[in-house]
Amino acid sequence: MLSSTVALARHNAADYPLRVHINQFNSYSHYWGYGNTQNLDVVDGEGRANLFENGEPRGFDFKYRCGERLRGSAGHETYPARWKKQDKVLEILLPQFGKPGAYDACDLEVIMKENTVYVRTNGVLHEEPAAKYKEWMVKHQYDPEHGKNEPVATAAEPAPAPAQVPAPAPQQ
Repeated sequence: MLSSTVALARHNAADYPLRVHINQFNSYSHYWGYGNTQNLDVVDGEGRANLFENGEPRGFDFKYRCGERLRGSAGHETYPARWKKQDKVLEILLPQFGKPGAYDACDLEVIMKENTVYVRTNGVLHEEPAAKYKEWMVKHQYDPEHGKNEPVATAAEPAPAPAQVPAPAPQQ
């Protein structure tokens, strides 16, 4: 069973050295109560994401069960993460709305991909060799583990479109 958020726990982002980019997920909200007094109990689902660890990107599939709703990564945004059980369970931090510096924790039960990451091109999610993505990261100075959260455009090409937004269609 996956653990859910602990409401009273305080989480320090500095204790979460890894970064996770959530590319795609689904969710099912479960409520308790009746009529107009229903309250969110847990949210569960599954998805696909990339982990950034020791400067290397790795794709993974996951399932989760959290006390709060999971949110996909906007653009190239990533979430702080740490291993609870190496290559099995990642704990990520989800920012609390309206509370700067406050987080909820959520466990992701993962199946790590070998030498593969997930990339969105023209709105379609596909797999790509991790080495090719790493080359892109170096070329665009993208290193979310060290605060470089936005890729830098090179002289030869414009900055890439955010990962969650389809690239614009060519004009005719």
